[in-house]
Amino acid sequence: MAWIAHLYTALGAGTALGAVLALDAGDLRGTFLWLVVATAIDATDGVLARAVRVKERLPWFDGATLDNLVDFLTYVFVPALIVVKARLVPDSVAVPLAVAMLVSSGYGFSRADAKVATTDYFFTGFPSYWNIACVYLVVWNLAPAVNAAILGALVVLVFVPIRYVYPSRTNTWRAATIVLGATWAVLLSMVIWRLPATDGPWPWLALVFPIYYLLLSFKLTAAERAAA
Repeated sequence: MAWIAHLYTALGAGTALGAVLALDAGDLRGTFLWLVVATAIDATDGVLARAVRVKERLPWFDGATLDNLVDFLTYVFVPALIVVKARLVPDSVAVPLAVAMLVSSGYGFSRADAKVATTDYFFTGFPSYWNIACVYLVVWNLAPAVNAAILGALVVLVFVPIRYVYPSRTNTWRAATIVLGATWAVLLSMVIWRLPATDGPWPWLALVFPIYYLLLSFKLTAAERAAA
């Protein structure tokens, strides 16, 4: 069972390959659908790993390293490729900005306090949700220069030590986070499924959870610093 849990995590690398192949074929909708599958695996593999006690049964195998490798592919590398191939930003800055995404997230993934377990669980710095950012940039259809500014700001935020909610593990308002997060996942999947159509209220309704997520993250960060 422990090996099955690790295999489940590793399958996320296969979704990254599927996303790249879809992107190469010009199927942006298919690319995002593969990333939806990757996110679903990432959201549930930790629960499975803890349920079968992988650390006790395979103490010599580092599942966290495997998880980070897969996450870097699906949350960072594929989205960086989307930025370039889908021409979301001006051609003159596409490759440098994609490299900045890769390098900044390499730093974010490597810092010892990337995932913090104090009185609550946090991510430190923008937690490399580049896959989600790319969905919104495609749906909003903003000017390439505006997209570049947004992505550049997120690159900077990787280095800013704000604590962001760990959706499946942060204890504060956990029930609300899980319910809102699950609802948002359905809404965003619907938005992706409807591509290239971007009309209707769905893209805006899909902003409710990200706004809640940011407000809760800032609230918990302020509370922790006030208590320090």
